[in-house]
Amino acid sequence: MPRLEEVRFYLRGLMLLAMHDPQGFRQLDLTDRGMVRSFWAIVWTFPAILVSWLWRRALFLDGMPEGFRPGSTFYLRLAMVEAAGWIFPIVVAGILLFALKAEKFFPAAVVVNNWLSVPFAYAYTVLVILLVLLPGAAPIISLLWLALVFALVTMLFRILYLVCEKQNLMAGTLTMLLLVPPLLLADWLQRFLGIFPV
Repeated sequence: MPRLEEVRFYLRGLMLLAMHDPQGFRQLDLTDRGMVRSFWAIVWTFPAILVSWLWRRALFLDGMPEGFRPGSTFYLRLAMVEAAGWIFPIVVAGILLFALKAEKFFPAAVVVNNWLSVPFAYAYTVLVILLVLLPGAAPIISLLWLALVFALVTMLFRILYLVCEKQNLMAGTLTMLLLVPPLLLADWLQRFLGIFPV
């Protein structure tokens, strides 16, 4: 498992790439080995994921009758939704890249997507905590959430633009494939598994 210093090194590389500084490539392992190791990002985001799960459980209970308690499989179902959100967009992006004979970009796209999720997972968690502590500030927090989404889209596109050798269309398509399907899939899976807040 990558240590904190290594994760910081990767994140600095991502920040450099987001600022279109090619030196950022020297701080990322974009090989097949680096791609596999980048899935440790899931472990690094787990504390943030756990806070999100607790919040989703609270939202779910708000729509249920008094005294209702979800079964022991509630968190297992949330874990299934989370896992699908990590894997599905990568698979879709991989299929696209292989179909376009641009599979050389695949390891780098996975590495970027996985490690970039770490800081944004914690940023979203901060907003969740603020929403719980300051429910009256929901409109402001919603604006902050939109700003965070915009920042994620912008950073991912700018980094993938360099990864894809400055091909705008390829970078834009990959950005959408890595961000939009997880949102749609999470919504559908939560409804299908019966854990969507009413």
